[in-house]
Amino acid sequence: MLTPDQFGTLSALVHRSSGIHLHAGKLGLVQSRLASRLRELDTWDVDAYLACLARPGGEAEVARLVDALTTNKTAFFREPQHFTLLRTLLPELQSTNRPLTIWSAGCSSGEEAYTLALVLADALGTDTDARILATDISARMLDRARSGVYAEEAVEPVHPLLRQRWFRCVQPRHPRSYEIAPEIRGLVRFARLNLMDDWPMRGTFDLICCRNVMIYFDKATQQTLVQRLWEKLRPGGYLFTGHSESLAGMEHAFHYVRPAVYQRV
Repeated sequence: MLTPDQFGTLSALVHRSSGIHLHAGKLGLVQSRLASRLRELDTWDVDAYLACLARPGGEAEVARLVDALTTNKTAFFREPQHFTLLRTLLPELQSTNRPLTIWSAGCSSGEEAYTLALVLADALGTDTDARILATDISARMLDRARSGVYAEEAVEPVHPLLRQRWFRCVQPRHPRSYEIAPEIRGLVRFARLNLMDDWPMRGTFDLICCRNVMIYFDKATQQTLVQRLWEKLRPGGYLFTGHSESLAGMEHAFHYVRPAVYQRV
């Protein structure tokens, strides 16, 4: 069992590293996932582990711990209103002198990024010069995303016509699994990025999807992140947040379009 002091130390380390706010209600989850990590390291000395995290050179283990603590809930066509809206926005977002650029921030295991690619391929064709950058803090999730292989139940939200065209069954026996076509995968570039670090991307985006990410941050971190996202959007570009998230109560320059949709005007 974690003592209050140990939980406080661990929470502070995770917050400084990733911006994730571990409130007291997360104690059970933290204990369970920390125990798994300690088993992997063949130790049960929590104090020694916390001291290791805080020492110079402990950053790599902090990253592994954050990876272990991260909740990676995602799905194809999750909150589908966003993807319906994206289809209507494509003529507005496209430009004749530059490619359409989209950032999936907090992409987890890749379903959101590939959903964006499916929408673009269906509306514009796979020879479009549109590009999707998909980033996440979890190296483990990014490996899954790059593989492009998903269980049968994971691809069920995808329309049958899109499934038939862009997915190939690679495991025909139960449990079945499906691989996304190379044409769709070619529209997405995956990269590891901690949203609390510097962002190396050059230029701005037409659309940023930062959905169901800010719920893990405290208000001050959310405020900072929203300002940085605004700076990374081109004028006229859009920000999609999760439907459980709102910019209400924050200082920002976004124009409210509809629930979970904001525009830089």
